[in-house]
Amino acid sequence: MITVDRVRACYGDRLVLDDITVTLGEKRVGVIGANGSGKSTFARLLNGLLLPTSGLVTVDGLDTRESGRAVRRKVGFVFQNPDNQIVQPTVAEDVAFGLKNLGLARRDIAGKVGEILGRYGLEHLRDRQSHLLSGGEKQLLALAGVLVMRPAYVVLDEPTTLLDWANRRRLMDALAGLDETVILVTHDLDTLTGFDRVLVIDHGRLAVDDTPREAVRGYLELVSG
Repeated sequence: MITVDRVRACYGDRLVLDDITVTLGEKRVGVIGANGSGKSTFARLLNGLLLPTSGLVTVDGLDTRESGRAVRRKVGFVFQNPDNQIVQPTVAEDVAFGLKNLGLARRDIAGKVGEILGRYGLEHLRDRQSHLLSGGEKQLLALAGVLVMRPAYVVLDEPTTLLDWANRRRLMDALAGLDETVILVTHDLDTLTGFDRVLVIDHGRLAVDDTPREAVRGYLELVSG
C-alpha cells in the first residue's frame, strides 16, 4: 500500500502539488490531468525519485525520505521516453544491469534475463544494440528492465506517448498480464478501461478520485471549462 499524506511539492518557489492525501491499494490505478497539472510530479513521489516539500509518502510503511533505496526496490518506475532509462549497449546487458548490482551469480542473472526477455517477446533481440530498437521495443525493454527486479509496484509515466497504435496495444497487453500493482500516468484515456480507480489531478490538487468512467467524465468537464 502506498500512502500520500498531506503532501506539498515545490520546484523552487513554484508550488506543483498542494495538500495531496490519498492511499493507493488497488491493483490498477490510473492518474490523469492536463499538461502541467502535477501528475508526473505525483508519480515521481511514489518511489522517491522526488521527495515532498512537506508531508509524507510511504510505501508499505517505508518513508521515501528515510528509506529511498528500499522504496525503489519495491516501486519500479518506467519513464515516458525509454532512452532515458536504457543504459547498456545491448538488450540482454540492459536487462541484466540492475541484477548485477544485486551481486547475483552469473548463472542466476542469465536465467532471469532469459525468462523476462521471453515473456515480452524480446528474446530474439537479446544481442541487438539497444539504440537500434523500435520505439515499442525500447519501451518493452524499459519495462522488462524494471520487472526483472521483481518490484511490488510499477509506476509508468505516460509510457504510450511516443508509441503508435500497435505498440501502444502491445504495451497495454503486457501491463494487463502483470501480477504487480500498476499505477499508470496517461493522456490516453482509452487505456484506463478495466482499471480499478482513476485519480484526476488539476492545478496541483486531487480533483477527482473515482471509477474510470466517472473520473474521465470529471476530467473532461474540467478541461472543457
